[in-house]
Amino acid sequence: MPPSTLHVAMVGTRGVPARYGGFETAVEEIGSRLAARGHRIRTYCRRGPAAERAAAPLTRHLGMELVTLPAMRRRSLETLSHTALSVAHLTTHRTDVAFVFNTANAPLLPVLRAARIPVATHVDGLEWRRAKWGTGGQRYYRAAETAAVRLSDALIADAQGIADYYRDEYDADSHLITYGAPDLTGVGHERLAELDLTPNGYHLVVARFEPENHVDVIVEGYVAGDAVRPLVVVGSAPYAHEYTERITALAAGDSRVRLLGGVWDQELLDQLYAGALTYLHGHSVGGTNPSLLRAIGGGTATIAYDVTFNREVLGDAGRYFRTPADVGARVAEAEDDVPACADRGKALAERATAYDWDAVTDGYERLAHELAARTTPGPRPFARRRHAARWTADTEPGRS
Repeated sequence: MPPSTLHVAMVGTRGVPARYGGFETAVEEIGSRLAARGHRIRTYCRRGPAAERAAAPLTRHLGMELVTLPAMRRRSLETLSHTALSVAHLTTHRTDVAFVFNTANAPLLPVLRAARIPVATHVDGLEWRRAKWGTGGQRYYRAAETAAVRLSDALIADAQGIADYYRDEYDADSHLITYGAPDLTGVGHERLAELDLTPNGYHLVVARFEPENHVDVIVEGYVAGDAVRPLVVVGSAPYAHEYTERITALAAGDSRVRLLGGVWDQELLDQLYAGALTYLHGHSVGGTNPSLLRAIGGGTATIAYDVTFNREVLGDAGRYFRTPADVGARVAEAEDDVPACADRGKALAERATAYDWDAVTDGYERLAHELAARTTPGPRPFARRRHAARWTADTEPGRS
């Protein structure tokens, strides 16, 4: 039997404190809870921009031990270069198990296997479908995905749609462990005045500016409509200059569209989620998305891009779009019947209670013990992709 407490490594993300995306949020929420339960948690963190590097890096955060290492400042190499240094450190500072986030890091799994560190890979979404990677990057992600299946002791999927994909493509089982949804229904609205906003007085988008997040579709559809309440857009992208310019051009000349850029003040951001009349969610290739969960955790009526992953979270309480015209129609519907919109928000807040970080942590803790005891099925060295038609690049995930 494994010991009651374990030494666990969290590898492959930007690290904590969580300021960026879903992986970082998951590491912070899960790692801090595991630490509170008595486990020793080591989180590998990436050095941030020069302004952040001026101060000495944190060594502890919410009970977790932090190891901060550099990374190459190129989009195609940033993640893998940092994980390579993290894995090198891990092999000389062993833990009982490791959780590796992002299939892009799969080429480093042989090093962990050689060090006999049991590893589960959180496979995230369908990264090979992101246009930002280009043909070479998409091929890399396909190959890395296959390597993750072949070399991991276990796979973690955060949505049923992702688990279905690995079953269809590789005949591989996954541990389905979602994310948690914070309860934002009581965060208040007083800070909205800082942005000249009022509760239920605006529509909200929070997204990294990437084509697969359809921010341009949302802005285009909104601008073409006659909504009265402004559209507040939170987000940016460090590399997607052309896409950012497209969004800016679509919004130009329309005073109703407010491009705020990144908002790193979590209290203000939470109030933005909870205070919006609607939240528009364009993500299409990930699994369970933390931004979507924050919106429904705030009881905000949500209009989402119509793919399996989003329907899995929202169900019949959501509204959906595929085209700019759909966006305009859904926004007009919300403004025309605010009470019905509020009712949908309440229904979503109820659905959010099923996404609980304590339950998520239970799943990771069980898996950590299984890895330490080596009772997981283990790698699948002969796994091959089946190229299932349901998931080809010219169809939407989960739709045919």
